[in-house]
Amino acid sequence: MYICRAIFNMKNHTMTNQIKDSSNFNSTNFIVFLWQKKTLLVGLTLAAAILSAIFSAPFFITPKYQSTYVLFPASTNSISKALLGDNQGYKQDLLQFGEEEHAEQLLQILNSSKIRDRIIEKYGLMAHYDISDDSKFKRTLLNKEYESNIKYRRTENMAVEITVLDKDPILAAKIANDIAALLDSLKIGMQKERAIRGYEIVKAEYEALRNDIYEKEDSLTKLRELGIFDYETQSEMITRQLAIEIAKNPKSNAVKALDDRLSVLAKYGGPYVSIRDGLEFEKKLLVDVKEKYDKAKIDAEEELPQTFKVDTAYPAEKKSYPVRWLIVMIATVSTLLLTIFMLILIDSLKNVKFNK
Repeated sequence: MYICRAIFNMKNHTMTNQIKDSSNFNSTNFIVFLWQKKTLLVGLTLAAAILSAIFSAPFFITPKYQSTYVLFPASTNSISKALLGDNQGYKQDLLQFGEEEHAEQLLQILNSSKIRDRIIEKYGLMAHYDISDDSKFKRTLLNKEYESNIKYRRTENMAVEITVLDKDPILAAKIANDIAALLDSLKIGMQKERAIRGYEIVKAEYEALRNDIYEKEDSLTKLRELGIFDYETQSEMITRQLAIEIAKNPKSNAVKALDDRLSVLAKYGGPYVSIRDGLEFEKKLLVDVKEKYDKAKIDAEEELPQTFKVDTAYPAEKKSYPVRWLIVMIATVSTLLLTIFMLILIDSLKNVKFNK
């Protein structure tokens, strides 16, 4: 029993010493360990720095130049409401910048295939990006290259930023400016297509109502030629005069003439009142429809810029990609850390193997 307890105490003492040794290694001996391996660490780190500097050179990585176009969305969609309306329930005015939703709408249009396809076709980006026409996935490769070089984002101030990277600084600026122009014209075109359709609907309603008014006025003119000018007043006056004439002489020519006038009023008075009242209602309605017609015509025929230009793109004087110092620094630090980790791992495996 005493022997077993002695062996147990000996094992505990050994484990305690191992823990102390491990603790010492993690603090002081770690620096000594690295100093012993300084030749290997310095050599690999220098090699990584030199190789990363070489392989990030223009011979291996084509330098690219960045051009940026910044714009603000406009809040006004309807020209007629902004210029001719009383702005009741219409918050935005002609000069107000757009809000977050307007910026998101512009981003959605920028990412559409309409802009992408026009830019690709205009500048021949298939050949510019060295993508073969015989490639099985040429469209996929082209879209990926396009998306990696042309990016859009919304800034914290609700502006929209168009960024273009290209090996040709002049081409990068041209593409950025053309995208901004296409964005404005495309949004105007989308709105104008809808505005023209709305204008055609209001125009048809306005013209139909106006023609109906013309027809009613012609009908009233013919009824007036029959002697009907004001049915209510005339019928009252003729009836009163007829009563007077009958009291004087029931068989006189005046009674017959008044009786004939009453017959005409009885025959055409109803249509006269109906046409007259309908004409009055339609003329009031025509005023409202004419206002809508004028506004729809303005929206269909006139244009306003849909964006506020902040900064146009210009050819960059210095390359933006790749950032060689950053590549060298990352490669150097990564190599140093990886080498230290591998040395510690190898040394630990050796100690484990030795203990076994």
